[in-house]
Amino acid sequence: MNDYPGGYKNGGYTGEDRMCDLVCDRYPVLQVMSRFGISLGFGDKTIAEVCDENKVDTATFLAVVNLLMNYGGGADPSAVSVRSLTDYLHTSHGYFLGFRLPAIRRKLIEAVDCSLSDVSFAIMRYFDEYVAEVERHMSYEEKTVFPYVESLLAGEKNDAYSIDVFRRHHDQVEARLRELKNIIIKYYPAGGTNELNDVLYDIFTCERELASHNAVEDEIFIPAVERLAAEGPRNPKPGALSLREKEIIVCVVKGMTNKQIADKLCISTHTVITHRRNIAAKLQIHSAAGLTIYAIVNKLVELSEIKDTIDPQS
Repeated sequence: MNDYPGGYKNGGYTGEDRMCDLVCDRYPVLQVMSRFGISLGFGDKTIAEVCDENKVDTATFLAVVNLLMNYGGGADPSAVSVRSLTDYLHTSHGYFLGFRLPAIRRKLIEAVDCSLSDVSFAIMRYFDEYVAEVERHMSYEEKTVFPYVESLLAGEKNDAYSIDVFRRHHDQVEARLRELKNIIIKYYPAGGTNELNDVLYDIFTCERELASHNAVEDEIFIPAVERLAAEGPRNPKPGALSLREKEIIVCVVKGMTNKQIADKLCISTHTVITHRRNIAAKLQIHSAAGLTIYAIVNKLVELSEIKDTIDPQS
């Protein structure tokens, strides 16, 4: 599936690569960024730094990017965040149903005049039936699959459904769009070419985007959910913090950025982010304010050391 234009990078992208290089090499990644809620204006920051600032799980972002840019190689289900993937897919649904497909329909109406040709009318009806099929497919995910995943994330045992049902009935929603594209190319008696060629280009692109959407579900989302379900309900006791993790907590509560922490401890920013993710998992504390309380209670810092970093208005 090497149909994404742009430069090439051996071995795939890592958190240490600059986000601007990724975008310039492979501009279709802009769609991935928007679905993760990542904005432009990140300067020369690394992928890990940009993801951290936008509260996006770096491993999940890279898994999706490297899969879609042909560096997949099979993402490790244990390395990605199921919640991040669910949010990504939910946003993708909004993109296709609320923007992409309606935009193609408007262009298609302009390109084929239904008042002049029965073929034009049949093409529009075919497209509308296709959109309804996509809506049913994505509605099933929103109403059945995602609530099931949420129950697993909440630590609930759920025997009423299995992600294998989704796998077995996961139809390829881009297939009929491919058929419509071929029908227009072969059979529509177009007088002009600009408008029709333009909408055909959009259909080609949307077909590829939907195929990529399915690839993320099949190769990353479903295996990750299967692993989550196999682990079963659990309430683990938090593991002991390592010395390095305690050092990082002290730096965080003193108001240091990930880059500053990396420089102080002579490690990479990506390593800092990984440590912070592990700290959050062990302590179930996800905010700097929460870590501040933890650090004071456990005598990792003195209040006098961090007074200047505490905002009384926050």
